[in-house]
Amino acid sequence: MSNYNINKGIGRTVEFKGLKAQYLFIFAGSLLGVLILVMILYMAGANSYLCLFIGAGGASLIVWKTFALNGKYGEHGLMKMGAKKKHPRYIICRKAVHRYLKFTPKASGL
Repeated sequence: MSNYNINKGIGRTVEFKGLKAQYLFIFAGSLLGVLILVMILYMAGANSYLCLFIGAGGASLIVWKTFALNGKYGEHGLMKMGAKKKHPRYIICRKAVHRYLKFTPKASGL
């Protein structure tokens, strides 16, 4: 009889160095964006030190913010933040109070 290894990671979220799910893709895309920005600035003739400062500062800001959001909100953080923005702060009730308290008798079918 043959023994087969079972992949126990099926159905689990993607994780790399503690970053989970969508934060991993945001992290990689943002770092790629900073790299392209620095390359464009350097090719346009900007000062080398300015390019280094923008690249290092942008990358460190992205790393810090991504890990902070991952730690604060967890795996489904972006969905939670989006749902919180769409949730109303309070419910407006425009009817008078006596309209809610008014008793209406039920009609009996007998």
